[in-house]
Amino acid sequence: MARYTGAVCRLCRREGQKLFLKGDRCYGEKCGVTRRAYAPGQHGQGRKKQSEYGLQLRAKQHARRYYGVLEGQFKKYFEMAERKQGVTGENLLRILESRLDNVVYRLGFASSRAEARQLVVHGHFTVGGRKVDIPSYLTRVGEVIGIRDKSRNSVKIKGLTENLTRPVPAWLDLDKQNLQATVTAVPNREDIELPIEETLIVELYSK
Repeated sequence: MARYTGAVCRLCRREGQKLFLKGDRCYGEKCGVTRRAYAPGQHGQGRKKQSEYGLQLRAKQHARRYYGVLEGQFKKYFEMAERKQGVTGENLLRILESRLDNVVYRLGFASSRAEARQLVVHGHFTVGGRKVDIPSYLTRVGEVIGIRDKSRNSVKIKGLTENLTRPVPAWLDLDKQNLQATVTAVPNREDIELPIEETLIVELYSK
């Protein structure tokens, strides 16, 4: 299973904004973007005028890095979005939001999407009562996502779920007492607060 293993703060600095890839650290003074608000590398502090292609590329990289998706998989998601009815850019965001690791993060069961991915891989979550350890699993309306009974006594899981205060999107119905949630609807564009310019991504892939 391929994944990015480099320094994630470097990705935020390259994009020029916080991608919230390290959970609580992103909100403190140790955040890489806060400490060094310029791109990494010896030419990071130079001013560059971006071309139209450069803006489109950055939009795609923002989306990829927010959701922790590599290039090949991201392109497959775009092709899936093109085949669906509706606006391609919005379809793409809905697909990315529906990933199991993102749903786990949205529910507050993990402090970052990277941590959510790790917890899913370790088999801590169920979908419809069955263990699912594939972070890219695309959840569907009506499915119930929960924490495995064996995992509920884990110190790690208890620490993450004892104080669930993060706002949950309208398309997810969280039952805090039973530590499970139901996918009640398809994510709408207004439910996705990330600063992603999906129209630029569509323009990039349409060339």
